[in-house]
Amino acid sequence: MAIKRYSFVPELFAEPANIEKVKRQAISLARWDLTARQICDLELLMNGAFFPLTGFLGKKDYDNVLENLRLLNGSLWPIPITLDVSETFAQSIKLDEDIALCDQEGVILATMNISDKWVPDKIHEAKKVFGTADECHPGVDYLLNNSGKIYLGGQIKGIEPPTHYDFRDRRNTPNEMRTHFAKIGWKKIIAFQTRNPLHRAHQELTFQAAKEVEANLLIHPVVGLTKPGDIDHYTRVRCYETVLKHYPTSTTSLSLLNLAMRMAGPREAIWHGLIRKNYGCTHFIVGRDHAGPGKNSNGEDFYRPYEAQELFNLYAQEIGIQMVDFKHMVYIENLAQYKQIDAVNETDKILTISGTEMRRRLREGLDIPDWFSYPEVVKELRKSHPPRTKQGFTVFFTGLSGSGKSTIANALMVKLMELGGRPVTLLDGDVVRQNLSSELGFSKEHRDINIRRIGYVASEITKNGGIALCAPIAPYETTRRSVRKEIEHYGAFVEIYVATSIEECEIRDRKGLYKLARAGKIKEFTGISDPYNVPINPEVILDTEGFEVDECAQKIILKLESMGLIKG
Repeated sequence: MAIKRYSFVPELFAEPANIEKVKRQAISLARWDLTARQICDLELLMNGAFFPLTGFLGKKDYDNVLENLRLLNGSLWPIPITLDVSETFAQSIKLDEDIALCDQEGVILATMNISDKWVPDKIHEAKKVFGTADECHPGVDYLLNNSGKIYLGGQIKGIEPPTHYDFRDRRNTPNEMRTHFAKIGWKKIIAFQTRNPLHRAHQELTFQAAKEVEANLLIHPVVGLTKPGDIDHYTRVRCYETVLKHYPTSTTSLSLLNLAMRMAGPREAIWHGLIRKNYGCTHFIVGRDHAGPGKNSNGEDFYRPYEAQELFNLYAQEIGIQMVDFKHMVYIENLAQYKQIDAVNETDKILTISGTEMRRRLREGLDIPDWFSYPEVVKELRKSHPPRTKQGFTVFFTGLSGSGKSTIANALMVKLMELGGRPVTLLDGDVVRQNLSSELGFSKEHRDINIRRIGYVASEITKNGGIALCAPIAPYETTRRSVRKEIEHYGAFVEIYVATSIEECEIRDRKGLYKLARAGKIKEFTGISDPYNVPINPEVILDTEGFEVDECAQKIILKLESMGLIKG
């Protein structure tokens, strides 16, 4: 079903006259508490941004999307929108049952009739959607390590959209934007997708694109979930609003999209195009490495620079929105202007600053030139990203029981407190067990919960400018990687592998725990009856055999200095 210009996109909310009835019925239903990503997906399902979807995909639609980029009815759709749940919840419900979908405060947002329930092949899904099963890809990592084991499909009936308390006047549904475009007489609208602050190159790109097609411009940044480590959306929106005054007010609009990105490169470009078509746009900018997640485990880009443009072109007619393709924009010093890289002459002197380089300059308090960004944008970025010596960070020790983690962590704490400048908190494994995780055992599930709790506390300390020293055993690489990603949203994560041999740990074992474990009296003991995954690329490796505690602590101090986290 095609959507005509200025007509409304079908929404999935219950009829206004039936809302109260649906609410009352929903109270007695089994409740699923949605994850942050699922809330984003549900909002865009309900408001029509994901049209023609009528709910979370069932098994047949899911399979067809993976294999053919299409729903079973033939409609183009490249990204599987599924409701992943725990095994426990899946076992508690049956097909054709209605469930309530709730936000993280327990508010019922919608009901869903369960049409399908299945165990997906996530490796297969990863290879089809992302083109890889490499867990360095953030979408793959989320799929394999964070999503629920069971998928549910079924039509939804919306009750109310999620509540947003931030930037309310910038959050618009597809039908609100369509109404706005009709009111002001915009017939050609080019959409610009971004998850980053706008700098001068972005402005030049959007200016050129709008001029090329003689269209009005919708700056439509993503403020849902993006790539781990991206600049938070609060900072970005403040930057967008400062840059907006450099655009002509009569031909430019800013609206926010609460999308949970998958970073799926070429497939995601098609997805983004379909979404903007639903918002009433006629054109869509696809640039270099659109929705690309960076490097794989071999240090290579996951996607070719213009692979997204190539796939978009294959489906251009079906997407129903015209692509405006742009190459990488670079600054020509001798001309004092920006050009697309393929228009550069041999005599041109190119200046460029990568996103990585910009973040380094922010981190180290270095100059960011006016040709690269607007001073007011840089000012906003510096508010949220002070120099590294003023940022919080986490030092995360891992190693076998008795390896010396707590002893070294205590010595390091004293040295950091001596330096002053930031509060220091020690989250020792035994202390955390006593105060935060006393109800937990030592199964893999409980160990993971314990480490995630430590990670959460450390992330809050880091976010608020403090130093967190964590000293658990933390035997599993996957869990440590998850904690690293959570903390790196807010500051540096420094992993210290205390590489004391198990033989030495047994010699030091004053409590006799290893002896009891070898006798079978302590079950699931790390290094004996439970595995320890040696860290792959820790920032520091400490061999405590033959080195004094003070030497080990000083080695970490030197590493922190070299990383710019403390002043030398």
